[in-house]
Amino acid sequence: MRICICEGVGFRGGRRTATTKRQRDDRYYKKRPGSLHFFHLPKSEMLKSEMRTVSESVTTKAPMIAVEGLRKSIRNGSRTVDILKGISFTVPQGQFIAIMGASGSGKSTLLGLLAGLDTPSAGNVWLNGTVISYLPEDQLAQVRGKTIGFVFQSYQLVPTLTALENVLLPHELNADTKESGLTRARELLANVGLGDRMSHYPVQLSGGEQQRVALARAFMLRPPIVLADEPTGNLDTTNGSHVLNLLLDLNRIEGTTLVLVTHDPALAAHAGRRIVLSDGQIISDDLAESDNEQQQSAAVAR
Repeated sequence: MRICICEGVGFRGGRRTATTKRQRDDRYYKKRPGSLHFFHLPKSEMLKSEMRTVSESVTTKAPMIAVEGLRKSIRNGSRTVDILKGISFTVPQGQFIAIMGASGSGKSTLLGLLAGLDTPSAGNVWLNGTVISYLPEDQLAQVRGKTIGFVFQSYQLVPTLTALENVLLPHELNADTKESGLTRARELLANVGLGDRMSHYPVQLSGGEQQRVALARAFMLRPPIVLADEPTGNLDTTNGSHVLNLLLDLNRIEGTTLVLVTHDPALAAHAGRRIVLSDGQIISDDLAESDNEQQQSAAVAR
């Protein structure tokens, strides 16, 4: 596990204020402004981090996602509004987890923190063994690009690029040549039923087709983690069901860890684990029956 701490000093990007969900979406493929700042971490926290690093490397494989004591607060005039209140959980590799909650429960804020699109007020987030909470912006962008695929409710396709070029975008942003990713991009578009629409621009595609392009883009780099924020929220029932099935099929084929944010119980029912938020806190964390049986069998085997 990599801990970005050096002689008691942690790193974080320039100061960021509270952002809207759309602003976080827009920043996913853009570098955020702001110079680097330094702040001192208590020695006790450094020791705890080092002990966790040694313990996990010796006794068990680190979870794909780990959240510890995560808090997010914003100032609203003279008062402080607590959006997340000390959330902690882990997600093992390959698990499909649904995060549920009513509007204002903090689920979209949590997803933004998991993606490194916002900075926590306190606590840590680990992705695939790397703590991202205190990384400088350039390193954070590298981790995000190689570790996370993101599916947005509003698609977030580049209007001046074709479907094929949109899927290729993460590949090119990682300094790879366009030609080296063409086979993979075409294969993904064919898998989502758009093999004959590769040269179409977003304006020429329906909402369901645009979201299918976004799905293909999310899996382009074979990321170990895919985060999906209400991926069917802008679609009708038929298209929403189709997109969900494609997402689950791609996730099963690629073997990713999938985190889905939704307010729809029917959508969450497909997940192997469901975490419910209310007023910034976890009020339930339940495994589906099949996943629970698998974990019990694994424990017996050990």
